[in-house]
Amino acid sequence: MAAVRVLLPRVRGPLRPSLHCSAWRPFASGANFEYIIAEKRGKNNTVGLIQLNRPKALNALCNGLMKELNQALKTFQEDPAVGAIVLTGGEKAFAAGADIKEMQNLSFQECYSHQFLSHWDSVTQVKKPVIAAVNGYALGGGCELAMMCDIIYAGEKAQFGQPEILLGTIPGAGGTQRLTRAVGKSLAMEMVLTGDRISAQDAKQAGLVSKIFPVETLVEEAIQCAERIASNSKIIVAIAKESVNAAFEMTLREGNKLEKKLFYSTFATDDRREGMAAFVEKRKANFRDQ
Repeated sequence: MAAVRVLLPRVRGPLRPSLHCSAWRPFASGANFEYIIAEKRGKNNTVGLIQLNRPKALNALCNGLMKELNQALKTFQEDPAVGAIVLTGGEKAFAAGADIKEMQNLSFQECYSHQFLSHWDSVTQVKKPVIAAVNGYALGGGCELAMMCDIIYAGEKAQFGQPEILLGTIPGAGGTQRLTRAVGKSLAMEMVLTGDRISAQDAKQAGLVSKIFPVETLVEEAIQCAERIASNSKIIVAIAKESVNAAFEMTLREGNKLEKKLFYSTFATDDRREGMAAFVEKRKANFRDQ
């Protein structure tokens, strides 16, 4: 939840990743964003790319940024051409935390009455897969935001941490819960109680990150993964995502029961019939998202 801008050097200059690939395609919604950049990427415009863009604040997650992020996610969710989404920041910082200046003078009554930070959970409600491409700092709210995504790819210099304890508070957007589920109680407790960061390599070893790439190729690797996901049936991908996420909320018995029901439900789709027919006929499946 907390930002650590006071502990980190300020970064100047643009944070747009250096990509050696096809040209960036403009966001089709017509939105005029102040804190993010939204593009459609991939050979067939099947990937929504959202870049946090507050370079002077190391992408601190202010309320305006989170509202724009939610708006872009909603637009990509409703776009039938988009099959997966990539969320990234800059090479120096994915996001260094929440904006402390916005929350510094809040009272308990204000936080409780207005459900402070509740709108952050919108990221987890997107049905399409969201891949976090993390370069640089992912601290406090930045780490929490990355953990809300379905897959985390990290640049080789990325750092993850929950330093809220150093500011006299605790994580408030899922840090104590998702981090513990991802890396286990001991490491999560150490990170939360000390404010210490872990490297991309340690994060991968602990299970927080799935893959590590060079800084300059990270975003393109995430886009390529998103393209592979988007080439599958969107409705089946959404069902698969729901089933995996249920594992964090249910017992093994309950989860297996839900998985069976979701598995059976795929037999009501045209895409399941097409996929199996293509396999038997030794040809590429032509999914229609039905």
